[in-house]
Amino acid sequence: MSTAIRRFDCADPAQRAEGIEAAAAAVSRGEFIVLPTDTVYGIGADAFMPAAVTAMLAAKGRGRQMPSPVLVGSVRAAAALIDDLGMHGQDLIDEFWPGALTLVCPASRTLSWDLGETKGTVAVRMPLHPVTLELLKQTGPMAVSSANKSGQAPALTVAEAAAQLGDLVAVYLDGGPAAGGVPSSIVDLTGTVPRLLRAGAISAERLRTVAPIVESTEPSSDTAASSDADTAVSAGTGHDSAAAPADTGGSGGSPPRAGRAAQARDDAPQAAGAPASGSDTVPGDTVPGSDTASGGPPGSGGDDPAPPADGVSSHAK
Repeated sequence: MSTAIRRFDCADPAQRAEGIEAAAAAVSRGEFIVLPTDTVYGIGADAFMPAAVTAMLAAKGRGRQMPSPVLVGSVRAAAALIDDLGMHGQDLIDEFWPGALTLVCPASRTLSWDLGETKGTVAVRMPLHPVTLELLKQTGPMAVSSANKSGQAPALTVAEAAAQLGDLVAVYLDGGPAAGGVPSSIVDLTGTVPRLLRAGAISAERLRTVAPIVESTEPSSDTAASSDADTAVSAGTGHDSAAAPADTGGSGGSPPRAGRAAQARDDAPQAAGAPASGSDTVPGDTVPGSDTASGGPPGSGGDDPAPPADGVSSHAK
């Protein structure tokens, strides 16, 4: 539990800059923060600190069986987390990112992290919100779920988030009322045909203009679904090795950065501001946690909610 709560009005340039710095520092200490997104407010933690992710889920009243999605600040950062986008993933990214679409994909086997019982997948989203994109440039990928207690309505304002989470959160970034108010849509890319796991801000009809999406009325036997507003649905890959937690070298610690993760960090551009949809010329967030030297797969693979929470589904935000 945080000993001091700090709230920043991001409509004020000075408070926004100070708030982003304070939020990034809190995340680096293993604390969690509340942040605005283009859908609903999210609660976030460093995706590569297992102890922080576990504590964040506990604060929401949920367990490892309801893993969190991951928010990224660039397409390059997402590519470092994903093993395979399938035939249609890149087209969906080009059309709808940054925006309210969470993609469930096989997680890269070179990453050491533990987002919960993800069955080797990760639910990832690039939000269309300037404050969050600026923050992600400093923190790198964050595990983000909707900023609410499990079973409660997702927060559409920072006050609603604070009423539910209180002093469990170190920093609140106030971006005003959530512009979207509807959680992200979630598409599962782990199979041959993309499946719509949750109809959210982007309709099935719009998605079908880009890819042959089929609607899923209920999770399949290899899919772990959650009911939180933006908590991602994580689909199973069939590999038993993905069920065990990754060895990250200590509770709550960040593994060394290397390999493709470091490449994503170093190549990502540093320009500020929200990019055009599908562009990878966005704020470059760091991607720690790669373990390419070990030669073995990571333990768990990844989360979402996303639903998020959007934001963080059932996240993403």
